[in-house]
Amino acid sequence: MELKNSTILITGGTSGIGLEFVSQLNKLGAHIIVTGRNLEALNDIKKWFSNIHIVQSDVSSSKDIEKLYNDVTKQFPDLNIIINCAGVMRQIDLYDNALDIDNITQEINTNLSGTIQMVHKFLPHLMKQKSAAIINVSSAIAFMSYSIAPVYSASKAGVHSYTKALRLQLKKTNVKVFEVLPPGVKTNLQNGWKVPPPEGRMMDADKAVSDTIKDILKNKLEITPGLASIVKLLSRIAPNYIEKNVGHKEFEKLVALKN
Repeated sequence: MELKNSTILITGGTSGIGLEFVSQLNKLGAHIIVTGRNLEALNDIKKWFSNIHIVQSDVSSSKDIEKLYNDVTKQFPDLNIIINCAGVMRQIDLYDNALDIDNITQEINTNLSGTIQMVHKFLPHLMKQKSAAIINVSSAIAFMSYSIAPVYSASKAGVHSYTKALRLQLKKTNVKVFEVLPPGVKTNLQNGWKVPPPEGRMMDADKAVSDTIKDILKNKLEITPGLASIVKLLSRIAPNYIEKNVGHKEFEKLVALKN
């Protein structure tokens, strides 16, 4: 997949993996459009990368996606790649009823529904391009149940399944479908967590994205940087072991803290 001179829309591009995509793809010579909910963060990025374009938008809002589509495709008719990177991850004890019924699905609304709605809206435009791609940033957690973040786990498993189905349906079109399933990555996604993830299990965001870009350029459609390939293998040969010894021990720590 050619990235240089491509016009790329990146959701959730104000921090973490999304911000690294902005930085590294900008260096490759791509034309970048960045979206995010936080206007202040978007303005900061514009100061760092003066040649990019910013649009305030929330992927959990269908109205925002409609407006984003109308504005972006009108201003950038050559748009040929979207990277769905916006994400929310929370540590949740399902015994705790403090979260109301709308709040409990926050990860679904952003991670899963947001991805599906972005693809649904932008796909007809991408189909018109000579060469196009959809890049969905999922997680290695899609391969396992991570009990300390149950709703996030469900959302990423959903993204994984949806992306595979999307890839099959678009197999004979000009639109390539990539999925990035990183392991734990050091980002502000973990801000506010009561149980921090083990340091040795975490990957630097710049390394995760640089490895991902190399695989995209090689047309590798399912990308598992760092420890993600090991998580995928263990989920097949020892699913009970990895779920009990990776995610659930952290949940037990969370419960112990409350008690």
